[in-house]
Amino acid sequence: MNEQQQTLWQFMAQQADKLAVQTLQHVGLTFISLLIAVLIGLPLGIYITRRKNFSGLVLGIAGVLQTIPSIALLGFMIPLLGIGAKPAIVALLLYALLPIIRNTYTGIIGVDASVKEAALAMGMSKWQVLFKVELPLAMPVILAGIRTATVINVGVATLASYIAAGGLGEFIFGGISLNNTNMILAGAIPAALLAVVFDFLLSMLQKLNFKKVKGAVKIAPVLLVLLSGMYFIPSAYGSKLTAGFTPEFMGRQDGNLGLQSKYGLKIHTIVISDAVMYKAAQEKELDVISGYSTDGRLKAYDLVVLDDDKKIFPPYYAAPVVREDALRKFPELEKTLNLLSGLINDSVMTVLNYQTDYLHRSPERVAKDFLEAKKLYRADRGGNAGVVRIGSKIFGEQYILASMYTMLIKGYTNYNVATKTGLGGTKIVFDALTNDQIDLYPEYTGTGLLAILQASPKTVTQLQASKDSTYNYVAREFTKRYQLKWLKPIGFNNAYALMMREKQAKELRIKTISDLKRYLDSK
Repeated sequence: MNEQQQTLWQFMAQQADKLAVQTLQHVGLTFISLLIAVLIGLPLGIYITRRKNFSGLVLGIAGVLQTIPSIALLGFMIPLLGIGAKPAIVALLLYALLPIIRNTYTGIIGVDASVKEAALAMGMSKWQVLFKVELPLAMPVILAGIRTATVINVGVATLASYIAAGGLGEFIFGGISLNNTNMILAGAIPAALLAVVFDFLLSMLQKLNFKKVKGAVKIAPVLLVLLSGMYFIPSAYGSKLTAGFTPEFMGRQDGNLGLQSKYGLKIHTIVISDAVMYKAAQEKELDVISGYSTDGRLKAYDLVVLDDDKKIFPPYYAAPVVREDALRKFPELEKTLNLLSGLINDSVMTVLNYQTDYLHRSPERVAKDFLEAKKLYRADRGGNAGVVRIGSKIFGEQYILASMYTMLIKGYTNYNVATKTGLGGTKIVFDALTNDQIDLYPEYTGTGLLAILQASPKTVTQLQASKDSTYNYVAREFTKRYQLKWLKPIGFNNAYALMMREKQAKELRIKTISDLKRYLDSK
């Protein structure tokens, strides 16, 4: 236990600068959205106390907004507001509206009618009754709503990193992708502490007596503005180009760490989900992105891969990884899965990905068309000799491969299939495999080498020049450590790559990653 804690604290100390930036961004996002939500929700809550026939509608709409899954809400914002802070702030303020509106309404409605009547009898106007009687008496309830909204925003703000808005989600999602528990905790612990601290401070504010609350309310807007301004404290890097890298790419030796150590590449970088990264590059919101060499969006968005002239990206040959006990339980499984071996090269996989990523054809349809073209497709035999559980990560290529394996198993054996697709990054799907939640999933030799086995730099250097050496090492170590078997490679190499818009790369005369470094150094 102590050793694990030391390792975690060492990691956090090593990443202290980055952690500080992410924490400031997280606090800023939380309170920018909260400030706007208060400015909208408080007047709206007051309004529906005067127009009670609208209260059901307003509270209903706010309630519906809060039921929308947060990642979906962020997705809805992107076409309207692009990537970065704006869509994240709008999504967060929409989540914060319900508790603020509801508690404002409840607090004011709950003020004793006789107290309001007495105030009116003393000659107060309706505005004076509101500001001198109703709001002060309702303030503890209103603060309870703001307190709830704050805690909600701290949690939901972790998703902002998916759309390049920063925050502590960068560490959390990077750690999930990299199978790095310390990285997950480095983001999760500060996020949880922020929620606890803000909740505690607001609970203390609720307990203040009337006069103190009245004074606190006057300085509350100033505090909100100051806390909101924290988002803008982290200064932008003085680079002429902006790169968008996925959380996983940021923390890998065959990613941003390798770009810094082997190339000395220094570029202003934002963390972003690969779901929106390619589109952001096409729309000139990003100049350089981390991608995958067989991704169909290369063709769709006119992107070009920069040559990795110093070879930091090892071979990423795809192959199914299967539990050894599953191979014993299903004797026909290995032969069936190996039917795909050697059939899909880089260009073929790029075309298949293009169909799902850009033409929006279903992975099942793409998989079936390919198998039919290769004369491999057979109708479902309706097998009942056991269920093979297939998993996949959360991107199109994995869905296609999982669909192909499903159809082959159903057509060539008497086994049935249960799919658990979209399991997220490497850590989630690999843990599902080792914990006997799935029997197999498609994996890549480079990911096995670096993210799962976490081979030493010396070993990586020795192996990465040869796809066969990498495959043999990974296959041997997986068997020895995890009782997992790598079957025959499918044939394509989906390596990491740096990409730029083709037109921009030509204008800047950038063909290799070293060319990119020289360009940045000259500016």
